[in-house]
Amino acid sequence: MDVAIEVMLRSAAVLAAFLVLPLVVGQTEHKTMGHMQGRVGPMYAGGFHGWAQLVADGVKFVQKEDITPYAADRGVFRTAPALGLVSYMMALAVIPLGPGTIAANVPASLLVVLAVSAIGTVGTLMAGWASGNKYSLLGGLRSAAQLVSYELPLLLACASFAMAAGSLSLVEIAHAWTPWWLLWQLPAAIVFLIAATAELQRPPFDMPVADSELVLGPYTEYTGLRFALFLLAEYAGIVVMSLLFAVLYLGGWTGPFDGVLAWVWTLLKGFVIAVLIIWIRVSWPRLREDQLQRFAWLGLVPLALFQVAITAVGVVLIGDKL
Repeated sequence: MDVAIEVMLRSAAVLAAFLVLPLVVGQTEHKTMGHMQGRVGPMYAGGFHGWAQLVADGVKFVQKEDITPYAADRGVFRTAPALGLVSYMMALAVIPLGPGTIAANVPASLLVVLAVSAIGTVGTLMAGWASGNKYSLLGGLRSAAQLVSYELPLLLACASFAMAAGSLSLVEIAHAWTPWWLLWQLPAAIVFLIAATAELQRPPFDMPVADSELVLGPYTEYTGLRFALFLLAEYAGIVVMSLLFAVLYLGGWTGPFDGVLAWVWTLLKGFVIAVLIIWIRVSWPRLREDQLQRFAWLGLVPLALFQVAITAVGVVLIGDKL
């Protein structure tokens, strides 16, 4: 009975975090873009600093009609928006916020996060295929090509962290972290951040949803709450990747007064990375599709392999001193 109650409490905590953290990131994006690009709209809704912008967006999506195109594959079309949400919720459940603050402490949790988080992109591909729209199909194919290209450098960067810690457990990796990692694993951190941004299809890597070319790519035919679910999944992906980066490269909960409130440090570090991802969106123009592929295979993959080689040599020659 106690085990069942504990499972229910952990599940409720993950659900609460999953519902709150993406909305916080979304509100932060509104304010950041409002300040950096002079967008006055998000700064006025509700009065003080546009606090009600998310409420206004929610009301707008609820009021819109839910339309399924006649030529769409109805089952796949309606299932696709939920796939990204489910995958990121599963990933969030195994990311530790503190030494004992984790919903599911499973072995090889790093592999679990990487495996289930990639499913969200499959939802985008399903949406593009099932919409019965040529622009949606092209966007879905671009999304699949982007996943293949950037999943490899992302995995190689994570492999470097795992080799340095000698474990595939996120808890063990966080325990093995030292300040020396900020320099030693810097190339892996750069590769991870760029590849994660590309996997989330965030600008400047948003070619699958390029509005000037493909209307809105895989999401062209989606309206109302189904479209809102895709937006929520995008923000949830930012939360997952930011927290994962904080645990792998920034030591997670390591910091002053990291006792009972250790989880606060993980959230603060993750929030900084989320703001950085938003800042990249505001500051950089969209790449072309050929530039996207070239950057992955000729830039990130060699750099990630170089980092793996450095880590392997360091572990063999110096070992625990690193």
